[in-house]
Amino acid sequence: MNTIALNVNRRAVEALAEPRTSLADFVRDKLDLTGTHLGCEHGVCGACTVLLDGVPARSCITYAAACVGADITTIEGLDEDEVTAELRAAFTREHAL
Repeated sequence: MNTIALNVNRRAVEALAEPRTSLADFVRDKLDLTGTHLGCEHGVCGACTVLLDGVPARSCITYAAACVGADITTIEGLDEDEVTAELRAAFTREHAL
């Protein structure tokens, strides 16, 4: 087990994880941030996308250990983002999923 220390949604976090643990599993299982979904687990569908130092990354194929010291933003971290709020309103208005 390795100690993984990084910033998630503007909050410093630290947890133990196996070297092979994906970033998606890390944020879901260790941090209880379940908005990051696992779809294909091959990096194709995009359901697991997070922002890694401001750049979209497929968290299902990114090792958590490779992200030590990085800034991660999950969907939960976009709750107060203006564009995200508009997008959610449009999805609701159009009955989208």
